[in-house]
This record gives sequence, structure tokens and C-alpha cells, in this order.
Amino acid sequence: MLDDALVLRTLAARGIDPDDSQRRAIGAILALLDADKGGWLRRRRGPLGVYCHGLPGRGKSMVVDTIFALATCSKRRIHFHEFLREIRQRQMSEPPGAGDPLVMATRRWLDGIELLCFDEFHVHDIADAFLVGWFLDTALALEVRVVLTSNYAPEGLLPNPQFHERFRPTIERIEKDFEVVHFTGARDYRCKGERPEAQRFLTPLNSLTAGQLGRIYAHAEDSYQPQAAMVAVAGRPLQARGAGKRMLWVDFDALCVASRSHLDYLELAERWQALILDQVHVKALSSPSTLQRFIWLVDIFYDRRHQLLIASDRPLAPAIRELEGAHDLSRTLSRLAEMQARSYDEVSALLAQDARVAGEPA
Repeated sequence: MLDDALVLRTLAARGIDPDDSQRRAIGAILALLDADKGGWLRRRRGPLGVYCHGLPGRGKSMVVDTIFALATCSKRRIHFHEFLREIRQRQMSEPPGAGDPLVMATRRWLDGIELLCFDEFHVHDIADAFLVGWFLDTALALEVRVVLTSNYAPEGLLPNPQFHERFRPTIERIEKDFEVVHFTGARDYRCKGERPEAQRFLTPLNSLTAGQLGRIYAHAEDSYQPQAAMVAVAGRPLQARGAGKRMLWVDFDALCVASRSHLDYLELAERWQALILDQVHVKALSSPSTLQRFIWLVDIFYDRRHQLLIASDRPLAPAIRELEGAHDLSRTLSRLAEMQARSYDEVSALLAQDARVAGEPA
């Protein structure tokens, strides 16, 4: 039986003693899982979902992932970017005349799922907002237990004042029907004070850095030297300095300055386990669209626990801290810090080993 004692023992085995807000989230999610599903929506007395929010690194995903791993019901955990891609692909593949494509795609996507965990839930685009609102309404109507983690309080979703009021019905639905838990702890679980096992972010852009990148690529590809190549990503060409079996080496301008979407980065993360992002001129991050693409790239590679190596003209973190007005910068800085930690390397190695055992592409 899944109870708080088992969850606490599992966390304790990792050296974690949950704070008050984390314990509240544990209790809320376990209560959600324990709810009687047979007609629970019609005669419910408790929340229909749990919404965990707080600053980056405060243990939201840690708590949810721990419970998710222990839960024995039919379940799905998915990153928000990946969800958007999947649901839109299903919507486009619905046969004509079968009904509203979004309705049919949503119901098919949710079929058989009892527990759904959305990681890094956020809404910045009005088109995504309409889809998310419909999806949540449908999921709750189908009695799916929904758990969301986010850096934003519900009221902070879709902050653009031009569109915020149009998303208010969904915000109010979350505030009314979800147990909203604010993670208030001071500890950042991503910034563990570990020294990096290997330098992942290199600066400046000179011959020494180029030599380091060449050696890293050759090591990853069993001494295979990089050769310039044109690869197809999401149906469009991408110029690469090297495209091996494990590692892709590409310039920042081609991947983040050029017009790309999160769908491109999802495909990259599926095809390559590691990425060298070269020739990053940090001044280019002052462009909101370029910065947003970079944030997407970091999010997606972090979520997959893939390796990301970056060569820039000056140190990346201080340059990002100087920026204003962009979404999710604190999360990006937190993730970049964790990506340099030894523990991140260890998780990446374990996932790569699991993929090889399962016969999946590394």
C-alpha cells in the first residue's frame, strides 16, 4: 500500500528530509490517489488534482517523481513541451468526419490513464492556453487524477496582460478544484555545491576551447573526428559541425538564433544523447525570441537528463542574470547549475545504460 511512511522512507534513502510544504504535497497527492474513482467526480469531497508551485529547485519534481515511481496505477508523466507535441500530432492525424479532432485526440490520449503528472506546467501562448483549458476540463471529467508542477502560481499563468483574462476560467478551475501547494523551502536541491566532474560550459571562444570541444566529441564518438554535415530536424535542414551516433555539434546561430521551435529540440533530444552548442555570443540572448529558444533547449535536454556542452564568448550565467523581462530565467540558471554537477552526470550515465539495455537509440 502506498502511504506517506513509504514515501518518506524512499526520500530518506536519498538523504532527504521533506520540509513542511513538501509534506503537505505528499499528503495531498496520496489523498488524491486514495480517492474512490467510482463516481468520485460526482460525489467528491476533496480536490480533483494537485498543483505544486514554487521557485526552481525546491523539490516539486522530486516529490512528484518519487510518488509517481511508487504508484501502481496506470500512469503517465510527461514534460509540458512533449505533451503539446503529442496532442497536436494526434489532433492532425484524426480521420476527417470522426468528430472534433481536438476532442477525439484528447480522449484517445487520455485513454487508460489514471494518474497524469505534468512537469514544468506553464502557459505563455494563447493558442496553448485554449488547448490546456480544454484538456484539463476533459481529463477531470474522465476522472483522471492530475498532478501539475510549475514555477508559477495559478494566477501567474499566461502573464501577458493582452491574453491573461481569456485564460482566467482555467485559472479559476485550478484554484477551485486542485489542492494548490506552494513550495516555500529555502533549499535549492539542484544547486548542491558539487564541483563539476568535467567542465561543461567553456569560455572564451578561442583555439583552446575549440581543441577541448574536439577532444570531447572524439571521446564521445570513439575517436571519430567531426565532419560537417547537414541533418534534417523536424523536416528542415540544420547545418552541424558534427553529427555522430551519440553527440551532435552545432552552432548557436543555427539552433537558437534561426527560427526554430521546441519541436525541433524534442527531436534532437530523441536522436542524440549529447549536444555541443558552439559559438554562443551572449549578446544575442538579449533577443526575446532567441532567449526563449535557448530556454526551451535547456528545458528539454534537462528533462531527458542529456548532456549539454556550451561554448560562449563570455561566462553564461552572469550574462543571463543581466537580462530582464524573459520567462523562466531563474529556472534556466538553476538547471544550468545542476547540469554541471557530478550527480547529473551519474544520472545521465544510468539513463544511457538503461537505453542500451532496452535496445533504444542512445
